Amino acid sequence: MKELTVIGGGLAGTEAAWQAAELGVPVRLYEMRPGTPTPAHDTPWLAELVCSNSLGSDLPHKAPGLLKAELRGLGSLILDCAAQTAVPAGSSLAVDREAFAQLVTERIAAHPLITLVHEEVTALPDGPTVVATGPLTSPALAEVIAGLSGRDYLYFYDAVSPIVQAETVDMAIAFRQSRYDRGEQEEGDYINCPMTREEYEAFTDALLAAETIVLKQFEREDPHFFEGCMPVEALARRGREALAFGPMRPVGLIDPRTGQRPYAVVQLRQDNLIGTLYNLVGFQTNLKWPDQKRVLRLIPGLAQAEFVRYGMMHRNTYVNAPALLQPTLQYRNRADLFFAGQIVGVEGYVGNAGTGLLAGVNAARLLTGGHPLILPPATMLGALCHYVTHAAAKEFQPMKANFGILPPLPPRPGKQDNGRLYADRALTALRRFAREHGLRYDQDNAHAKTQSTPSS
Repeated sequence: MKELTVIGGGLAGTEAAWQAAELGVPVRLYEMRPGTPTPAHDTPWLAELVCSNSLGSDLPHKAPGLLKAELRGLGSLILDCAAQTAVPAGSSLAVDREAFAQLVTERIAAHPLITLVHEEVTALPDGPTVVATGPLTSPALAEVIAGLSGRDYLYFYDAVSPIVQAETVDMAIAFRQSRYDRGEQEEGDYINCPMTREEYEAFTDALLAAETIVLKQFEREDPHFFEGCMPVEALARRGREALAFGPMRPVGLIDPRTGQRPYAVVQLRQDNLIGTLYNLVGFQTNLKWPDQKRVLRLIPGLAQAEFVRYGMMHRNTYVNAPALLQPTLQYRNRADLFFAGQIVGVEGYVGNAGTGLLAGVNAARLLTGGHPLILPPATMLGALCHYVTHAAAKEFQPMKANFGILPPLPPRPGKQDNGRLYADRALTALRRFAREHGLRYDQDNAHAKTQSTPSS
């Protein structure tokens, strides 16, 4: 049997390699790190999370939770490793990022049909290949991919949040609480730094006056941000109240010192299993590091905080998927070439893993004499793949899991819980599709959740 080449050891690449190997196909997985570093990665591990450590909501009636349920049912490596390295995050699934990446690396390295090669790939190989090089595709390979069709790449910019040592947060000011206390542990999974109106105004002034890192020439050519990872200073420039209605919205929180809702709040989310590190939720930033240290310490409770990582911004790259790809994730002009992950324009960790899963399964089916699959559009993964391959090519932008990309529900009398209706329809469709096409599908696992995530 021919060997499948997978290029890229991120969420999509590791998932693609795992799925193909589990179907009996030998895989050669290439990851250029650590020999060839990127501007955003810090470790040699596969599947390193460089933005948030949260994989989003785990509630089954929310769009991200539905996508997780689908991938669990289909036997996702990424979701299994996330479950084993989860940290408290209320109704979301968040992981200890180092433990998670180490576990994925160990699982991949131990698989008898996967050969892990730490080398940079600078040309597309002949034969079955999955390109999952992510948003930081090396320049040499990016040129090769761009040359496939003569079409330009599209770019957006991504920023990562700062991380602080938990023991340096002033808990005489900050408090533990989750929004609305929806079933989380009694003291709350998040640390909240409350602000009065005066403190918020002073913080916003300082944020707007701070210096950002000057972009390189090639980055200045198209300096726009994807909405899902907008730097906090860019949000602040949209209006004085933009942050108070965005990542600093105080709804569902009560400051125990005053018994009132704060005017604004900065939430910190646990970043590792032992709870020593917390990241600032929604505080991706491209401020210069000295300015970050000065401005972020204006946040009540963080005046003496020790930052173990400051925020940074880097360019993300994705192909014009509607012009280049089929919903099977095959390249239109070469049937044995697949693309997966953020490079196809799917946003979000779980979406990236999901496209890797589909690409790996389809590549394996092609190698074993089967036909690549197009998932039902009523499923969240199917809808994502349909969207990125059918959107208007001229206005194409990355898309994350949301109910708006699913086919509409039929009209029903009275008030309905549409989220649950979408989820029930999706999981029923996926279960039926898997049975019809011989896919492995574990219904019980589809509904399983991590121990740290409350039931709903």
